[in-house]
Amino acid sequence: MARVALVTGGTRGIGSATCKALKTAGYNVAANYHGNDQAAKAFSNENKILVFKWDVSDYAACEQGIVNVENELGPIEVLVNNAGISRDAMLHKMTHEQWEQVIRTDLDSLFNMTRPIINGMRERGFGRIINIASINGQRGQIGVANYSSAKAGVIGFTRALALESARKGVTVNAIAPGYVKTELLAGVSDEVMKAIVAQVPVGRLGEANEVARCVAFLAADESGWITGSTLTINGGQFMD
Repeated sequence: MARVALVTGGTRGIGSATCKALKTAGYNVAANYHGNDQAAKAFSNENKILVFKWDVSDYAACEQGIVNVENELGPIEVLVNNAGISRDAMLHKMTHEQWEQVIRTDLDSLFNMTRPIINGMRERGFGRIINIASINGQRGQIGVANYSSAKAGVIGFTRALALESARKGVTVNAIAPGYVKTELLAGVSDEVMKAIVAQVPVGRLGEANEVARCVAFLAADESGWITGSTLTINGGQFMD
């Protein structure tokens, strides 16, 4: 029987590419989303992937959403914590709301999603948890103290949970993409975009499907000896 995979923020960008890659690899895939009902329906119809709507920053909503997924597909064996937002501003101009929104969606969501799932994985002796971090959580970046803090926290969460879960057959890894062509970059000016690309040794932005292939690799049964790792995929822009 195919393993069940749940991807948060799964109907757009890296999440969408990840859902497609996992489905191609033979998983039964569920995609979580929060915002655009029309886009989610179109994604579901086009890819024959079930979609489930809830806010990953809300713990109670995550608990119920996970119940709904498992009632439909069975126990979740692969969790991809991908959902994320940005609210960019220099810290001296950043509002508390901008800080809180990003921390709740990009970092608190890892607890909200993983806590209701981890016990089942431990009891079954198998699980794959893959958390999407960022180059900006590794090195920092001007104007995104909230986002950089959240994504650095993703890496810390990954390492701690990996240690807790290793003997239970549950691996926990992070992927830290560089600048990928997604909606997060939609508002960036041409001038800034040229400056970003100029910093990337391979000379281009990443593609969502390049990140998705890394997720599928870490999700595989054969990747059981990889845990607590952060896989960087950034065209050589940052090497750690």
